[in-house]
Amino acid sequence: MKKFEGVANTLFVPLVARIAISKEFPEYFYDLKALELEPDLPQGADKGASQYTNMASVSRYYNMDKMVAAFAGKYEACNVVYLGAGLETAYDRLHGKNPGVDWYEVDLPEVMDVRKKVFGQRDKETLIGGDMFKLEWVKEVDATLPTLLVVSGVFQYFHEEKIVAFIKACGEAFPKGEIIFDATSESGLAFTNWFIKRTGNKKALMYFGINDSKAFAEKCGMELLEVKTFYPDALAMLGKRLNLVTRVSMKVAEKKKQVLILHLKLN
Repeated sequence: MKKFEGVANTLFVPLVARIAISKEFPEYFYDLKALELEPDLPQGADKGASQYTNMASVSRYYNMDKMVAAFAGKYEACNVVYLGAGLETAYDRLHGKNPGVDWYEVDLPEVMDVRKKVFGQRDKETLIGGDMFKLEWVKEVDATLPTLLVVSGVFQYFHEEKIVAFIKACGEAFPKGEIIFDATSESGLAFTNWFIKRTGNKKALMYFGINDSKAFAEKCGMELLEVKTFYPDALAMLGKRLNLVTRVSMKVAEKKKQVLILHLKLN
């Protein structure tokens, strides 16, 4: 537990999910570093978690990992920047397979202090403490290189006006930039906020939802490169090994396109 002193409870939710699914369905998603961190988690870190909520979290990482790898595969040298990184372990999952990437993680200073304590200093990885929306972190990234910004589980906690302004500012900062981020439909926010309340984090409610991905890209003045739903591969690979509630919830989310990953070209 000492490794994680001062960490907000919300930061444990995705880490707990990666641990649970790595144990239950390693053929779908396996995160060795997350498993190594399990003994250090505080008691009750998995409060409110279920198979579905764990799959919802991990399916986001599963798809984003593929998108990051596809981006990195196009260049001899590039940047991948995780904004609001929290306790993300993507570096451990992807670094060895993508040697041309310079990795960056950006989060509040207190979170970066924990990351430094937990992960240490590693090859081609830069940890930057600061408010991602203030864009001070941009100064530490070589903007002449192709750059992919990854925003996972962050935008939902803010209002649309702030997010659009932020994405536009990133477009100005990175002439060779792209961004991927997850979004929930407006109808899907109701279930997500219900789950958040179950975990006891009533102050961490979500506000940002997208019903029309193309219209949102147009608000940002950017090209929509790709939209992915979360669960096609999971449903195909795991099928009836998922419990009934999880399977039905995932199928409903797919049909209604309640959870998405958007990929925008910043310029």
